[in-house]
Amino acid sequence: MTGRLSPRAGRRGAAPGTGRLAPGRGRRFGIAVSRFNDRITRRLLEAAVEALHEAGVAPNALTVIEVPGAFELPLAAQTLCRTGRYDAVICLGAVIRGDTPHFDLIAGATAQGIMNVGLAEGCPVIFGVLATDTMAQALARVDPHGMNRGREAAETALEMAGVMRQLQGRKGRRSDAVTE
Repeated sequence: MTGRLSPRAGRRGAAPGTGRLAPGRGRRFGIAVSRFNDRITRRLLEAAVEALHEAGVAPNALTVIEVPGAFELPLAAQTLCRTGRYDAVICLGAVIRGDTPHFDLIAGATAQGIMNVGLAEGCPVIFGVLATDTMAQALARVDPHGMNRGREAAETALEMAGVMRQLQGRKGRRSDAVTE
């Protein structure tokens, strides 16, 4: 069926030596990463950058912005989106439960803020923020040889960049979109 949009359209293309597809060539990505819980967020960032490079994204096509904590991620993501230079923005952070309700407030507000930015700006904004009860749970989600949510966030960004290009029927970035 012609004109049908596949959820996997443009997901991956052949990256040298990986057997994976590389849809990242010619695309630009912004990454906003929280410094708080940097033992976790550093691993998220390393895996995300590695996945983007494996997919063919050039090193100079990545912009990494550090923010103090997860709560500040939505504003950084919005600012990156508004430049019109990025095919997608990835938000990386870690919120680990403590003894007070602070966890619930920060985790909920961060998730809502990131979602709102993507909807308001029309730019894929990927939620790569861990919300765990313990440090051990967070560490299990940033294993460099196993599951890593930073890698998954990058893969989602690559896929959504392809989906948005297909939906908008263009090859350029967001700023090229036609508005009605």
